[in-house]
Amino acid sequence: MGVPTLFVRFGRCDLRCRWCDSRHTWKSAPECRFELARGSGRFRTQQNPVEVDDAVAAAEVLELSAHRFVSLTGGEPLLQPEAVAALARELGARGPRIHLETHGLAVEALEQVVDAVHVVSMDWKLASDVRREGEAFHAPGQPFDAEHQRFLEVARRAPEVVVKVVVTPASLAAELDEMCRRIAAVDASLPVVVQPVTPCGPVRQSPAPEHLLGIVARLSRELSDVRLVPQTHKSSGVL
Repeated sequence: MGVPTLFVRFGRCDLRCRWCDSRHTWKSAPECRFELARGSGRFRTQQNPVEVDDAVAAAEVLELSAHRFVSLTGGEPLLQPEAVAALARELGARGPRIHLETHGLAVEALEQVVDAVHVVSMDWKLASDVRREGEAFHAPGQPFDAEHQRFLEVARRAPEVVVKVVVTPASLAAELDEMCRRIAAVDASLPVVVQPVTPCGPVRQSPAPEHLLGIVARLSRELSDVRLVPQTHKSSGVL
């Protein structure tokens, strides 16, 4: 947060989060956009799929080496692990650290790319607000905890790992407790970022401040590095 970062956004996602602010990435798109100059807000379009060489060239136009990080985000990047691995190696070789932003469920795909990235930033999805693609919200959601724990065990092979959990008024104490227990079983010292939702779509409000402080205190009983951080990309207007 707060350092120069170049974003590479992958299309498609196999989850449906009530609060998602990038719903245009859920499905494959016929075209993508490349920014023409760093921070310009002007773009050119190109047909998908994009070759790795084309993506690297576009990053060079945006002063790749001036960035501290390249964020591989989505959608869900690990639905395309070969492309993630290739881009991570090509872009990382030019200076920036590679930051993988992922929903934290694609364990086998992570195995293919973890040695090429510097930071794994994984979400811990709460079933109160997240469903798999094709599942309805009117039925109870199935928890993701066991898959997340396996993912986290692999992610620790990267130099840095951060766990992020988006909380809403619907988030349940029991699911936060289970998340906490499973993270502590892997490594209680890992940074865990509690991110209050910014209202979006059907999610109309953020949790109250006193509720957020209670969540941080609750998680801090077992985890040593719990941080409360808002969704800064929303306040800055950068998506």
